[in-house]
Amino acid sequence: MYHFHFMKKVIVLYLLLAFFSFNAFAQFTKYVVKFTDKASTPFSINNPSSFLSQKAIDRRVKQNIAIDESDLPIVPRYIDSVRLSGDVSILNQSKWLNQVCIETNDAGALEKISRFSFVINTRPVKKVSRQEIMARNKFIVETKEITSPLSPAGVSDFNYGNSFGQIHIHEGEYMHNKGFRGEGMLMAIIDAGFYHYQTLPAFDSARLNHQIVATYDFVDNKVNVNDEDPHGMQCFSIIAGNIPGKLVGSSPKANFLLYRSEDVSSESPVEEQYWVAAAERSDSAGADIISTSLGYSTFDNPAFNYTYADMNGHTTLIAKGASFAAKKGMILLVAAGNDGENSWHFISTPADADSILTVGAVTASGKVAGFSGYGPSSDRRIKPTVASVGVATAISSVNGTITSGNGTSFATPNLAGLVACLWQAFPEFSNMEIMAAVAKSASIYNAPDDRIGYGIPNFRMAFEDLSRQRILRNANTILGNNTIKIYPNPFRNNFTVLIRPENTSAATFSLYDAAGKLCMFKQIPLQTGQAQFINFEDLQPLSRGVYILRFGDGKSVQSFKMVMQ
Repeated sequence: MYHFHFMKKVIVLYLLLAFFSFNAFAQFTKYVVKFTDKASTPFSINNPSSFLSQKAIDRRVKQNIAIDESDLPIVPRYIDSVRLSGDVSILNQSKWLNQVCIETNDAGALEKISRFSFVINTRPVKKVSRQEIMARNKFIVETKEITSPLSPAGVSDFNYGNSFGQIHIHEGEYMHNKGFRGEGMLMAIIDAGFYHYQTLPAFDSARLNHQIVATYDFVDNKVNVNDEDPHGMQCFSIIAGNIPGKLVGSSPKANFLLYRSEDVSSESPVEEQYWVAAAERSDSAGADIISTSLGYSTFDNPAFNYTYADMNGHTTLIAKGASFAAKKGMILLVAAGNDGENSWHFISTPADADSILTVGAVTASGKVAGFSGYGPSSDRRIKPTVASVGVATAISSVNGTITSGNGTSFATPNLAGLVACLWQAFPEFSNMEIMAAVAKSASIYNAPDDRIGYGIPNFRMAFEDLSRQRILRNANTILGNNTIKIYPNPFRNNFTVLIRPENTSAATFSLYDAAGKLCMFKQIPLQTGQAQFINFEDLQPLSRGVYILRFGDGKSVQSFKMVMQ
């Protein structure tokens, strides 16, 4: 342990010396320049339409999120000063973190930039590449051809084919059958590229219906994302694919932003900066959800490597960006990482970020995938948050056939699509409320662990939970001048009472048949004016006919006629 910390200090010292050595400057090509403030910005939080889309503004208004300084663009003259300091190119910027990413080999320019009064610091994020680095594969995408079974009859309006298992484990078909398939939701997918999405058959519907709203490559600063790595395309197919009988995505009717931030040919912290720029673009465009199957722990230059202690949600650049995305009202889903059987072992970043859904991997039968990264975060928060199917997940291949692949990379978009459908059904709820409902519906919510967190979400349960919350929110409107509403009535095997008590009491509910025989009794504590549900389930076998439900709170008694069908 002592040796490890000693070596880490030596590495940090080396990096510090690098900033003040002319020769050391030549080792790096890309830097982050962090600014002090936004005091002289020409923009105003009172005029957000000059820097945010109306949809982004509406998201903040709906969730009571204040527009603050972090929303303001970087001071233009700061950027201009950096650009004009020498042979410097501005690659991208982050208003949330108040910094720009630059590319330069000009040591004099770097020295000049570091002396600006409005610059806190400059730090390298990409080392010079001395030779072509072979493309890596950190995603564990082991694909193989699969057959196309039909969905069981009567389960869903969709013929999911190979996708059935990954949808059904969450009862996702429950929402699809209710007509919630992502319409009106805007999802950003931030990944490594979307190879041939413009021509592959899985995306015919998305293309025909103009569901792909915008694309951008933050690595190469260009619009086209069609010619890069296929990993993002495979993730996209899990959400948006629509080939009945073969592959049907978890949110096939949503709209999409396709952003590339990952450079698979190398691994450096500059990709974190690219990601934050993409997340900010997602926010400004009005995205509801971000799905990202990327993570970072070690880099080509070991001086940049993270430790498990860094996985605390507020150390890494990308985790800071992810936390901002959550603060702006979006739901962010992040892959836990595939190091469960490797020396790193734990989740990677930004899976450690707070207020997001970190997704682990299971099989379609619910068995935990060995490769799925372990939690918790280093500050002991529950990680992963939940889990989805990341073993033999149905995806589109680069040639258009349907294959299966492994990785938390694929569990994440599968869940992201279902979350989009859930939020579509309950748009009045905040991002935090939707995420809480998802976690509460999960299979081990009351005993979370370090492999799948709260477990495997059930979207029928989440839907029903939010339905009850919606009724409670609207209790005054529903009840009107009444204090009790019983539904359904007529009933079959169960019924529910919505009540806004006039008195605090240990109230009693008694159900009598037409002959006056007591069939059911409940005692429930009630608080004055606090609306709540009381569910009457698993009733003893009752005959069809008329019943009387009698309610008493110690001060009065009310009786209600009910009919058993």
